[in-house]
Amino acid sequence: MADSIKINKLEIENVKRIKAVKIEPTKNGLTIVGGNNNQGKTSVLDSIAWALGGDRYKPSNATRDGSTIPPNLHIVMSNGLVVERKGKNSSLKVTDPNGNKGGQQLLNDFVEQFALDLPKFMESSGKEKAQTLLKIIGVGDQLTALEQQEKELYNERLYVGRTADQKVKFAKEQPYYPDAPKDLVSPSDLIKQQQEILARNGANQKKRDQAVDLHVERNRLAEKVNSLEEELKRYKKQLTQVDYDMTIAYKTVEELQDESTAELEESIANIEEINRKVRANLDKDKAEEDARTYQDQYTELTKKIESVMDEKTDLLNAADLPLPELSVRDGELVYKGQQWDNMSGSDRLKVSTAIVRKLNPKCGFVLLDKLEQMDLATLHEFGQWLEQEGLQAIATRVSTGDECSIIIEDGYVKSEEAGNTNPEHQTAPTWKAGVF
Repeated sequence: MADSIKINKLEIENVKRIKAVKIEPTKNGLTIVGGNNNQGKTSVLDSIAWALGGDRYKPSNATRDGSTIPPNLHIVMSNGLVVERKGKNSSLKVTDPNGNKGGQQLLNDFVEQFALDLPKFMESSGKEKAQTLLKIIGVGDQLTALEQQEKELYNERLYVGRTADQKVKFAKEQPYYPDAPKDLVSPSDLIKQQQEILARNGANQKKRDQAVDLHVERNRLAEKVNSLEEELKRYKKQLTQVDYDMTIAYKTVEELQDESTAELEESIANIEEINRKVRANLDKDKAEEDARTYQDQYTELTKKIESVMDEKTDLLNAADLPLPELSVRDGELVYKGQQWDNMSGSDRLKVSTAIVRKLNPKCGFVLLDKLEQMDLATLHEFGQWLEQEGLQAIATRVSTGDECSIIIEDGYVKSEEAGNTNPEHQTAPTWKAGVF
């Protein structure tokens, strides 16, 4: 970044294992301080952190063992600030070419704490990393609310889904009788229907009895006609009428048909069994309806969850993220589709460095310790990315290979021009670091 501040030069004397070291880190890219163990590599980073970060970073035993001269730190920043710690009390002196005063306050404006201790960020939990990212891009509260909403909807859908499954299973287990009526049968209704049929049948019987009576009367009159000739005309007239009435009556009787009460009698006898089947069918219908209701609720909740997830995605897509393809999913950092534990070493360094830069865009450098865990390909990839992004990284690595910008040996920068071997008076060579 154009306005970011970096380290131009640094001189360190008598700090921890350092005797005398001068370094000019490369402006952009990776400067690797190499060497074997216990030679003073980490002391370089600790010195920078102390000089720029304040007494909170001061080593517990800051003065090199065996030295009678107190620590001396001198750092020149790219914005012209000169930072010094020297003297018995290692007092801080910050010289600003613009004449501003403020000491540590001038440094705090551009020195990001994580830049001085990047491993602290890298070793934090996945959720802590994600919270740091969300905080700096300003969507933490919104995303937390959406994730809580998503969690509540998920739990509700889980309950509804389980209930729907139970309802479906319950409905399948219910017996069903396709021949049973839809509604419960009333005993009084059946008895009423039976009484109506019996009444109609009684009327039919009455008509049958009437026809028999007419037949008897005809016989009586016929006998009387035979015995009473004198009354023949009168009785013939009556006989003709009776014959006519009798013909009509028998014709009506022939057309009559009694209704059977057998079905109703069977229904009355079996009413409890019929109603049991009806109730069973109604229960099954209700169970199936309940199952459909919960299945519909499950589908609706799924749509709501997908809507919240889309809203989360839109929120993160619209945010000013430190890196393309960097996001937060389920409270964890995700880069190129991978969570932290599945990221390559190079990607972890990129993500951490990018987030530190986002925390304080004025800070153009980071300090990294123990890069021996990275293979050469990873180091090369990370160094190229730093140079591309205009960032400066000063790192240590247990190595004396060509990948190292400088080699620290026994508290000095290893060089054929090391000069006086007296550690109290030796002046360390200046090393112009290159990009790995």
